[in-house]
Amino acid sequence: MNPQQKPQVKKVVLAYSGGLDTSVIVPWLKENYGCEVVCFCADVGQGDEDMRGLEQKAINSGASQCIIHDMKEEFAAEYLFPMLKAGAVYEHKYLLGTSVARPLIAKHLVDVAHEVGADAIAHGATGKGNDQVRFELTVMALDPRLKIIAPWREWDIRSREDALAMAAKYNIPVTATIKSIYSRDSNIWHLSHEGGLLEDPWNEPEEAMFQMSTSPENAPEEGAYVEIEFESGNPVAVNGEKLSAAKIVETLNVIGGAHGIGRVDLVENRLVGMKSHGVYETPGGTILLYAHRELESLVLDRETMHFKEMVAVKYAEVTYNGLWFTPLREAIDAFVNSTQGPVTGLVRLKLYKGNIITAGKKSPFSLYREDFATFGEEDVYDQSHAEGFIRLFGLSMKVRAMNGLPVSGLDMPKPDYSKFKRD
Repeated sequence: MNPQQKPQVKKVVLAYSGGLDTSVIVPWLKENYGCEVVCFCADVGQGDEDMRGLEQKAINSGASQCIIHDMKEEFAAEYLFPMLKAGAVYEHKYLLGTSVARPLIAKHLVDVAHEVGADAIAHGATGKGNDQVRFELTVMALDPRLKIIAPWREWDIRSREDALAMAAKYNIPVTATIKSIYSRDSNIWHLSHEGGLLEDPWNEPEEAMFQMSTSPENAPEEGAYVEIEFESGNPVAVNGEKLSAAKIVETLNVIGGAHGIGRVDLVENRLVGMKSHGVYETPGGTILLYAHRELESLVLDRETMHFKEMVAVKYAEVTYNGLWFTPLREAIDAFVNSTQGPVTGLVRLKLYKGNIITAGKKSPFSLYREDFATFGEEDVYDQSHAEGFIRLFGLSMKVRAMNGLPVSGLDMPKPDYSKFKRD
C-alpha cells in the first residue's frame, strides 16, 4: 500500500496471540502508522501454555497494554451450542471450530476498541485465508466506523525467516525459533492442522501430529459409556453431573479423545476460492453432535426434521463465510430454537476405538410409541388404509406408465409432430 493511501490512525487494537507474527505486527504498526497499539487476547480455550506470559510479551513488543478476556463460557453457550442445535457441519465433515470462534473474537475486538477509545483494529490473518473475511465482516457489522489494518496484505514478509529477521530488527525477543511444520488453531471445540505433510492430500497424517486424541488402534480395548442430558436442545449434564457449557465440552474432549473420537481429514472449499487440506480433532463436539441428532430422531416429526437438515447446510455456510452477525443467521436461529423445545432427554453412547455407537435414548416428548409401531395394534393404524394411500401417493407414476412414458426423462421418445393439431 502506498504511504499516501494509509488511513490516519491514532490507536489500534490488535488481535494478539503472542506468536511470532503478531509480536512483529506490534512494532510494525507503530512504525508504519505512528499509532499506539493495544493488544487484545481472546481466551477461547487454546490452553494455558499459549496464554502464559502474554501481557509481558505484548509490552516487550511495544504495546501500551494487553487486555485478555476469558471467553470460554460465552463461546460454548452463545456460539457452539446454537451451532450444535442447528446441526451445522461444513461439507459433511468440518464442525466449524475455527470459523465459529472468529466472530466472537472480532466482537470483543470491537468492544475493546470502544473501551480504550481506539479508531482502528488490526489482525494477523493472511490474505489467502478465510479468517480475514470473518474478522472484517464482523467489524463492519458491529462498527463500520472502525478502520481495519491487515498487515499481511501490506508488508513484504513472505516466510518465517522474514518474520524472524523483522523480529531481530525490532529487538523483539523470540523464545523459540523452531516452529512445528504444521499451522494450528485451537480452542475448546477443536484443534486444526494444516501445512507440512498435509500439503499433499495423498500423505497419511502422521500419528505424532495429533494432540487431542489417541489413535483408534491405541484406544482402550474396552469401550466407555457416556450419558448426555439435554434440555431444549442444550447439553446440560454428562454422566449425571450438571456442568457449565464449557465444562461439558472440555469433559467430553477428554473422554472422546481417549477413545479416538473426532478425527477428520478434509479437503475443503475456502471462501476465497481455493481448496485447502486440513485435519481436525473435535472429540467433544463430535460426541455432542451425534447425541443431539439421536435425540432429535426421537422427538422431531418427519417434516420438521427433514427441513431442518436443509437449514443445517445453510447455517454451516453462513458460519464458515463469516456471516454470523447478519439477519439471516438470527432468522435461522429463530427457526432452530422453535424446534428445540422437545429436544429434552437422555442419550447413552458407547465409545469404542474411534466409533460412536448408540446404546439408548429416551425423552418425555418422544414421538416413538411401541404400541403404535407394532403389527398387531389396529386402533391407531389400520393396515387396510394403506392401500388407498399408496394408490394416491403413486398416482403420477401410474399415469406416466399408462401413457407409455419411460421412467427417466432422458429416455423420452421423440414426438410425431405430424399428429399435432395446429391453430
